[in-house]
Amino acid sequence: MKAYILRRLLIMLPTFCGISLIVFLVLNLAPGRPGAQQQSTDLASDLRGQSTQESFQIFREQFSLDKPILFNSRFALEPAELEHLLKVSARLIPATAAEQIAAREALEDFGEYGIPHLVELIGQADKTVRDNSGNEASPAASDSAEVAAARHIRDLGVYFLKLNARRPLVDPFNSAPSDELRAKNQRIDSENAEIREMSYALDAPEAEKRAILDKWQAWYGERRQRYEYSSLDKVRVFFLDTRFARYWRNLVKLDFGVSLVSREPVMDTLLSKLKYSLSLSVVSLLLAYLVSIPLGIFSAVKKDTPGDRALTVGLFMLYSLPSFFVATLLLIYLSVGSDIAWLRWFPTGGWQSQDFDQLTTWGKLKDVAWHLVLPLFCLTYGSLAALSRYMRTGLLEVIRSDYVRTARAKGLPESEVIGRHALRNGLLPILTLLGGLLPAVLGGSVIVEYIFGIPGMGLWVIEAIYQRDYNVIMAVQLSSTILVLVGLLLTDLSYALVDPRIRYQ
Repeated sequence: MKAYILRRLLIMLPTFCGISLIVFLVLNLAPGRPGAQQQSTDLASDLRGQSTQESFQIFREQFSLDKPILFNSRFALEPAELEHLLKVSARLIPATAAEQIAAREALEDFGEYGIPHLVELIGQADKTVRDNSGNEASPAASDSAEVAAARHIRDLGVYFLKLNARRPLVDPFNSAPSDELRAKNQRIDSENAEIREMSYALDAPEAEKRAILDKWQAWYGERRQRYEYSSLDKVRVFFLDTRFARYWRNLVKLDFGVSLVSREPVMDTLLSKLKYSLSLSVVSLLLAYLVSIPLGIFSAVKKDTPGDRALTVGLFMLYSLPSFFVATLLLIYLSVGSDIAWLRWFPTGGWQSQDFDQLTTWGKLKDVAWHLVLPLFCLTYGSLAALSRYMRTGLLEVIRSDYVRTARAKGLPESEVIGRHALRNGLLPILTLLGGLLPAVLGGSVIVEYIFGIPGMGLWVIEAIYQRDYNVIMAVQLSSTILVLVGLLLTDLSYALVDPRIRYQ
């Protein structure tokens, strides 16, 4: 048994890695950009310094959304590629709106890898402007087509250079940073403040623009080595400076990062909400099994009798009723808001009463249990029909077995024949379902939690999906993966408990 469990645990590791890769790719290859609502769509206003583009860029850097997904070859960028993207963004060559947006996104995401080429292109464009501009007082009025294009590339290049030269802070969400980390972030912040001043408006005087351009050349000259990569650096960047590598570095530390929306640690929020969904789903699962097994036994023993038919009809009628409909009826007629005074038995929702802190320990348990009666009923009744049918079918097959007929022939009471000889093997079908039901513990019930005002996992996950909160979605999906793998292992182990013929050697 121990060797079998060890083998299964070892098999779980590559399985988990494969599933984590699939979840990661599905999320990151989905259309759209998280946080895109923070981005300005007017490039001209960005160049005038009137947008929140820098804050959007900081947002993407903090969550590694500006990095390539699996492999990073941006160290091999060519100046011609950036020049083409700048021309597309500046509308100097024919391009659709989608192509312009894609070019702009690429220029924003190149980050530090595009800085050497941007400095080079800005220098070349500025040289063209200086050598061919006819009227220094009002240069744009007498520009040729070549000079006007060079001026556009230069000004747009300065804009993207300012965005990409700014360095992200290291571990910005660390609540207790070390002195070394604090000093490092202070240096980065000081450099970023200097970069923030190295920009100009489109209508600024040419002398002011050239002063800023000279500052950029001096700034890059002091930091040129920062943007030069050895062969070892290129290998490191290719494999490790990606979203997937950063994601796995955090995952190994059981750190799912920070929510893109609330900016709070995902693991802390996950644990705080898990208690609600666990209380609902685990208890609901236990109740479903405890009720379904006796019902399935009754239906199998009383096969095709009026009692079996009535039970089947009743269970499937419950199964056909939507949980939101039943939950609403229960709140209307059985909660303290009911119009019928003698039916005001249960709270209208929530997890606990307002005076919960003043109650004794026993009083707190009763208060929470009283709040959970209606939600638990809504979560449980729908699964009774399926589980009881599986139990009935499994037991009917066992009852027809030779060893059960032999037990009856020996004169054993029917209760002993069913309870001692047939029941354990009849449990196999519903035990098989356990592996698939465990992930529901984490997902919770969105509808029931919403109707009864329970702050569990369900609502949290739905909100994360709508807001494209990658870290939250991946945390929940990978936690569900672990539960599936554990559930399958428990299912296999439970077979040996109910069927003595099964042995794990």
